[in-house]
Amino acid sequence: VSNMIAKLAKTCTLRISPDKLNFILCDRLASGGVSTWCELEQENFFSEFQMEGVSAENVIYLELTSENLSRALKTAQNARTLKIKLTNKHFPCLTVSVELQLSVSSSSRIVTHDIPVKIVARKLWKDLQEPSVPEADVSIYLPALKTMKSVVEKMRNISNNLVIEANLKGELNLKIETELVCVTTHFKDLGNPPLASDDAPRDRDPAAMAEVRVDIRKLLQFLSGQQVNPTKALCHIVAGRMVHLDLLHEDVSLQYFIPALSP
Repeated sequence: VSNMIAKLAKTCTLRISPDKLNFILCDRLASGGVSTWCELEQENFFSEFQMEGVSAENVIYLELTSENLSRALKTAQNARTLKIKLTNKHFPCLTVSVELQLSVSSSSRIVTHDIPVKIVARKLWKDLQEPSVPEADVSIYLPALKTMKSVVEKMRNISNNLVIEANLKGELNLKIETELVCVTTHFKDLGNPPLASDDAPRDRDPAAMAEVRVDIRKLLQFLSGQQVNPTKALCHIVAGRMVHLDLLHEDVSLQYFIPALSP
């Protein structure tokens, strides 16, 4: 997960609560930036977990460099134990302590990484909440992400803009249009999830396409950053406004929001 976050943004916010960890990337959607909300159930990752926040909400928000965390955790891949602590070493740090097994005998070595963090002030917490999502016009399951990435990489050589369109018959199209050429990749029989809410429009023509035009580089950044193999990958299209990509894994959920480009 930390590798994936590092590929998506240089800095991120880590939200720590008693039952969840969230990685938050929050460029302003209104100003054309992407936004990410990644959620991990702490009990699936830690055998011991103790935290105490400063407020009734009992949360801690830390800003850190994504690559620093990813690099520190890479050293823990074959570790005997891993501890992560919030410490104060002249400045706030997330201290990652890794116990490495040196040999078949009982000898081991402790490797410590001190990752500088910035404590996020409480007055800024309101900007770091889970993004509210407008009702989607069409929701559809995504094809294999590796296949989609390969297609989008080729399309990027022709245009910086990409139109994503889908309907309620399980059809998804990726289109680029320039003055010289129009290229469309069609995916069929992908399936649509059940309506997310009772308020969702039920009178929509199943064959009608909902479309959104996005920056192809932002979509490719998302597809290139994937490190988890999701059990479900969904695309929610809010026509003309945004595309909301939703990956679900047994231990992790990742939501990625790409705003529409103005026509």
